[in-house]
Amino acid sequence: MFGFLFKKLQFWQLLNQRNSGKQNGNWQKSSQTSLSRDLKENLKVLKSILGTSNDIVIREFSFGYDEKINASIIFVDGLTDRMTINESIIKPLMYDTHLFDSRELLTTNNIDIIQKSMLSVGDVKIVTSLDDVIDGCLSGDTVLLINGSDQALVISSRGWESRGIQEPKTEAVVRGPREGFTETLRSNTSLLRRKIRNPDFILENMQLGQRTKTDICIAYLKGVVNPKLVEEVKYRLKKINTDAILESGYIEQFIEDAPFSPFATIANSEKPDVIAGKLLEGRVAILVDGTPMVLTVPMVFIESFQTSEDYYSRPFYTSILRTLRFISFFITILAPGVYVALTTFHQEFIPTPLLITMAAAREGTPFPAVVEAIVMGIVYEILREAGIRLPRPVGSAISIVGALVIGEAAVSAGLIGAPVVIVVALTAISSFVVPAQSDTAALGRVIITISAGALGAFGIIIILLAGLIHLCTLRSFGTPYFSPLAPLSFRDLKDVFIRLPIWAMFTRPRTIGWHDPQRQEFRQIPAPPQDSEKVEQPQGEPENNSNMKSQTGVQGLKRPRKIGNKDT
Repeated sequence: MFGFLFKKLQFWQLLNQRNSGKQNGNWQKSSQTSLSRDLKENLKVLKSILGTSNDIVIREFSFGYDEKINASIIFVDGLTDRMTINESIIKPLMYDTHLFDSRELLTTNNIDIIQKSMLSVGDVKIVTSLDDVIDGCLSGDTVLLINGSDQALVISSRGWESRGIQEPKTEAVVRGPREGFTETLRSNTSLLRRKIRNPDFILENMQLGQRTKTDICIAYLKGVVNPKLVEEVKYRLKKINTDAILESGYIEQFIEDAPFSPFATIANSEKPDVIAGKLLEGRVAILVDGTPMVLTVPMVFIESFQTSEDYYSRPFYTSILRTLRFISFFITILAPGVYVALTTFHQEFIPTPLLITMAAAREGTPFPAVVEAIVMGIVYEILREAGIRLPRPVGSAISIVGALVIGEAAVSAGLIGAPVVIVVALTAISSFVVPAQSDTAALGRVIITISAGALGAFGIIIILLAGLIHLCTLRSFGTPYFSPLAPLSFRDLKDVFIRLPIWAMFTRPRTIGWHDPQRQEFRQIPAPPQDSEKVEQPQGEPENNSNMKSQTGVQGLKRPRKIGNKDT
């Protein structure tokens, strides 16, 4: 008994030691946290920490008028720009320093002299700790160590290979910008800066992941965003304690308000114009190095039915398309359940000719309607997943041909009825209209179908009411998730089921941009004078002067009332 307990204690002690070493990191095993004045000692410590990786380059050299100053640069091959290192760091030090007296460089402020007078690089900072040296080196910068100095220079020289700016394939548009975010953080911030050329546009950097040290950037528009929202985002990010952050989805699962809810409370996009539009409404964006997906908080349910193209096109047809999105969402979650409920419990609601046709189609099928709907739904999900994971030329053929072959074969064999194939096909097509809610719709579709098979229409109503109550109780960083419908805000209904013209959307969403609600002025402009009214002409000029501007603008041309000013 005691031997068993002793072994258990040894196991837990070993496990705690491993966890503590995992959290602290290997480089903290050394008692030395600051740099030494001895260059060889610094290099010895750094080599023991960085290991023997062949991509770690350590270049030792001497410079100065009589080459009495020993130095070394450390960088990671593949993360740096070789041209910058050779032309802006090594060349000025090894050749241009011959013009300086080495005695001046050997003083205690030699680092300051080198930083200000010798390096032709834009971003150079002085560090004094080993942690800063290692972080700078592994981030793609070049570290300069000098013998006799307990300080080092971290020189910006990042230049790894990256994907060019392309059109995002997950958010294709007919009208609008074709550019999308890339996997490089600084390229993504520059795309946002091009959209918002305002000094109040703030970008704050931080690192997450004890092992990966992933660069994170928080973007917001000062004066528009609620300062408490920014503080809450920073607080939740700083509370993340994990080994790795490889994609923005890691952060989303750590900071979301309702981790067990099927509804996502954090939005994402890879289009700069979409993120810029949300920042201008008072949201906060979270950019992660290594992924083109950018997170925005807070999120409301209505965002899933809005696209960037809605605001670039005229409002009439856009409003019709938005209504179709809502209809498609209800079709994709309700169609199988309604079919099961009607064919199983409520045949009296089906017209007699259609009922006879459906009964003839299902004659001889061995399974009930609920089993047919669930099985065909599973088959559809399998085909969709296969089409996504396979190479693109093969994937499209598998998804289309597989659906046709399996559906036709199942109907011909008498395993399922033809109406089920039609319902599942309609459900699949409708799910593509609102991709942001495809995961939620798939889960809700299964639950509603099972409830309809057990209780009929009452089961569907119960699940819908439960889902509606859940939506009304959700919050995203303090913002009601179902706003502006719950709580109801008539002012914000101008961009929900329909979209009013841009000039009529003069306020930001009340629950998000309350800090600065005014987006633009909205006022009635006096009507231009009628033809019967006499327009006063400037004195000394003839009335028939064709170059003259009257109160109606250019002669014979009236300005639009909504974009004019007092001089309409």
